[in-house]
Amino acid sequence: MNAIVVRARGRALRLPRRTVLLAAALIVLILGLALLGLCFGASWLSPGEVLAALAGTGDWTVVVAQWRLPRVLAGIVFGAALGVAGAIFQNITRNPMGSPDVIGLDAGAYTGALFAITVLSGTSAQLAGSSVLGGVLAAAVIYLLSAKGGLSGLRLVIVGIAMNAILTSVNAWIVLRAELEVAIAAVGWSAGSLNGIDWADVYLPFAIILGLLALLATQAHAMHQTALGDSVAVATGVSLHRHRLLLVLVGVGCTATVTAVAGPIVFIALAAPQIGRRLAKAAGVPLLPAALTGAVLLLAADLIAQMLLAPVSLPVGVVSTAIGGCYLIWLLTKEVERA
Repeated sequence: MNAIVVRARGRALRLPRRTVLLAAALIVLILGLALLGLCFGASWLSPGEVLAALAGTGDWTVVVAQWRLPRVLAGIVFGAALGVAGAIFQNITRNPMGSPDVIGLDAGAYTGALFAITVLSGTSAQLAGSSVLGGVLAAAVIYLLSAKGGLSGLRLVIVGIAMNAILTSVNAWIVLRAELEVAIAAVGWSAGSLNGIDWADVYLPFAIILGLLALLATQAHAMHQTALGDSVAVATGVSLHRHRLLLVLVGVGCTATVTAVAGPIVFIALAAPQIGRRLAKAAGVPLLPAALTGAVLLLAADLIAQMLLAPVSLPVGVVSTAIGGCYLIWLLTKEVERA
């Protein structure tokens, strides 16, 4: 058999065997990177010491469970959220360039976060709410500008790139107008970083992302039908407008939630879906490989950021930008060759 049948909500979903095997391999890789992340730090710990600390015994319980574990889990969850968000928008636009960091959603979420930092008191709830609102407003403007004459994936990407440039300029202006201490903090945060993340920072974002992924799971059947074509989806009872609206909300919510906590971590949402698609050899952009690949990329990038200039820990966004830039050049070359 080339497919594995999974039953969800009374419906049978067929998952390609290669996708299932790939998911298992990526999960093993994630666990290995997570263990390495728990071992690495100012003091190198053996795997045995890490496992003992996770069990609540040994001398390193506080270091592992309170300091390193939140960062590792944030890398997994945030990477998966960015991978899913990228896959959603690449599916909607039917364009490998259609990711949140390219079409301006990251920049919109960052604008909302800057508003919370510079105008409001900058609490976690205000950051999350302002980031989501900024991302939603950016998505709404991009959609309205690109929907004239019929929604086109290429037009949406082009409008999104223009909106990204505009919002980046607005963000720079906000930072320049802010007080020195606020501006320094905002510039450092804009690189995208998992440094200093603790349990208090991740409880709410994890809950939001989990809720968004649960909402996305309810759209699994509609997504499968839509992948077969809009006419097939409509014929089988899928409301395309409602379905795409929910997908956009999930994608924006995932992007904005990560941005509110870690800043705009660019290129993970762009690269993870396409790498996952190529590994799975899928026709579309499957969500599960995208999510797992995003977790692998963010975990690996964060480890590189910690090790590169140790004991100084770089922002993970510096590494993801360097890797993503090389990937973007390769992707554009492939697209030009195909054209």
